Amino acid sequence: MMENQIKQKLNREISGQNTKLPIKIVQFGGGNFMRGFTDYVIDKLNKEAAFNAGIVNVQPTPGGSVHKLEEQDNLYTLFSRGIKKGKIIDEKRVISAIQKSINPYTDYRSFLELAKEEELEFIFSNTTETGIAYDDSENNYTGPHKNFPAKLTVLLHERFKHFNGAEDKGLRIIPCELIEDNAFVLKEIILKYASLWNLGANFMNWVENSNYFHNTLVDRIVPGCPKDDLETYEEQLEYEDPMMVVSEIFLLWVIQDAGNLKKRIPFHTIDEQVLVVDDIEPYRLRKVRILNGGHSLMLAPALLSGKETVKESIDNQFIGKFLSETVFNEVNPTLGLDETELKDFAEEVFDRFRNPFIKHHLSSIALYFVSKFKVRILPSILTYVEINNKLPLNLTFSLACLIRFYQGNFGEKSLPLNDEETIINKFKEIWKNEDYDKVAELALSETSFWDTDLTEIHGLKSAVAKALWEIDHQDMETAYHNFIQSNF
Repeated sequence: MMENQIKQKLNREISGQNTKLPIKIVQFGGGNFMRGFTDYVIDKLNKEAAFNAGIVNVQPTPGGSVHKLEEQDNLYTLFSRGIKKGKIIDEKRVISAIQKSINPYTDYRSFLELAKEEELEFIFSNTTETGIAYDDSENNYTGPHKNFPAKLTVLLHERFKHFNGAEDKGLRIIPCELIEDNAFVLKEIILKYASLWNLGANFMNWVENSNYFHNTLVDRIVPGCPKDDLETYEEQLEYEDPMMVVSEIFLLWVIQDAGNLKKRIPFHTIDEQVLVVDDIEPYRLRKVRILNGGHSLMLAPALLSGKETVKESIDNQFIGKFLSETVFNEVNPTLGLDETELKDFAEEVFDRFRNPFIKHHLSSIALYFVSKFKVRILPSILTYVEINNKLPLNLTFSLACLIRFYQGNFGEKSLPLNDEETIINKFKEIWKNEDYDKVAELALSETSFWDTDLTEIHGLKSAVAKALWEIDHQDMETAYHNFIQSNF
């Protein structure tokens, strides 16, 4: 193509993506995540397993942009980039699963008509963690509603009416919002609206007994449109695509089985980690403790070592080794899960941390650091002590680094404190003390931080005090080695 030739906007004719698919999925939320995650999976199933499922994308908020997708025939390019088993993967594909995009605020009738789709079977959603919530101001059945569960309640009720409550016309609801028991929470809110709007016992029974609600756990980083490096991506395309999306290569979608979902969607036929399981809790546990926990346990040591990004940290010989040894030796043994699976998952996580295409700043992970540490790391410390009757030294050093981090400065460098004001002020008071034993005692005994008094753990206070002294008197690597040797 000549450099000065004007590119056409992406459309079905120039892309060769002309196959019309029956509407089997209604999706609430067409943002970066859904387009780089669920739509990608369905598109792959369509092209590799003849799933033959079309998606209708419903705009979740009045200020959305589904019209931009409509302008290019609901097509967009997905770039998937990252490291998989040590190899750099850099792929692109046109996603064609979305057949139609609807703005219910400007075309409510088209939204209601979706309830009549004969082959409709699935509801997907990602309306952020705040999207699955009850809004008592939505006290009228007449829409359009801003609240997602209210919209879904109407759609289900219209389908119930149109098909006269037929049992086989219920839907499978598969939300992707990052809240625990997301589908069950959503169902309770739907039933609450059904009661508020007096939709009747028959409808409520149909919701309960003819529809399946699948809790999920989702994991993929989808930064979206690569604004910082847009020209590099545009040069790879022979068309114009302002709706392009970039994602990492890693994908995990764990779905709680109900009504034999495996027979309804052939996830097993594609090479992606989509797991339909009876219990998603073990997967949630390993994600929180290894992936999220990995970020949190290396955060303060990395920042105090002068690092700025996750990749820079894991590529550093000291921080990278510290992270892997901590996860393999102190975190994984506390989880009670298959050792090989945990090892494989951890290695995948480390590949993600090394992704050269994603710049993940440590300062962004430092947001609400104390509460993250409490949820992600502290349970590993407590369980390790319970099992082994001794301290996990790497996790203890990480905890000491957190306490040192909240002093606010390290040398001449200001540290990126971004937490609740009460926590930051409490640490300011603690750090008015110059005695490391006192600092350790006050920080560990502060139950507003940890929901427990950590000074009750034998040896923890003196170990943290020792680590704090070393951190302030040595470079980080030397401080760590001195700390470890003094505690053997």
